[in-house]
Amino acid sequence: MITPEHLRRIAVWSAELTEEETDRAARGISEKTLSTGTYLFHRGDRFDSWTGIVSGIVKMSTVTSSGKAVSYTGVTRGGWFGEGSVIKNEARQYDIVALRESVVACMSGTTFRWLFENSTGFNRFLVTQLNERLGQFIAFLGHDRAFEATPRVARCIAWLCNPVLSPGVGGHLEISQEELGLLSGMSRQMANRSLKTLEEAGLIQVEHDGIEVIDLEGLKHFGE
Repeated sequence: MITPEHLRRIAVWSAELTEEETDRAARGISEKTLSTGTYLFHRGDRFDSWTGIVSGIVKMSTVTSSGKAVSYTGVTRGGWFGEGSVIKNEARQYDIVALRESVVACMSGTTFRWLFENSTGFNRFLVTQLNERLGQFIAFLGHDRAFEATPRVARCIAWLCNPVLSPGVGGHLEISQEELGLLSGMSRQMANRSLKTLEEAGLIQVEHDGIEVIDLEGLKHFGE
């Protein structure tokens, strides 16, 4: 259980709720800390919680039947995920692993479903989020893994800074080159070369604690 005040700090969607709904939501949320490399859940697990990232970054990925690791995307501060699995009451179709020490907020499935059934504001947020996520994964399937390294890195940064899916990030992304490589499916060295190219193009500025995004739209369409 967390306080309504803390909920407002960690969840942009709470602004859509009534006072009663906010209290109900806060009572149904608990937080936990994941150390680097810790799994929140594995593919096939029954995990009846909607999850938000309070701090840190996690990777959504899976391993194919042939043993190939596939990274889908990262979720960072302010992002919430898993609504589809909770609504459908199904096993998770991906792994979630912390790329660095991360704090996650877990809303019980019971609380989520109450909001889903009773809160107009909450449903308005979910429709917007699901629509944004659909566009993201259509882009992923359409072209992301077909591009060379630099466009893949560009899109990875753009997705992590998506103002709808990760409203807590803003224009400064706290991420290491190793973490970016893991999310983009490449080595740290290749990610580093791609970052230099994007910096020379005036789209980002690489800083000691992460990346400052200068042109988000340019990142989304780099290489097209």
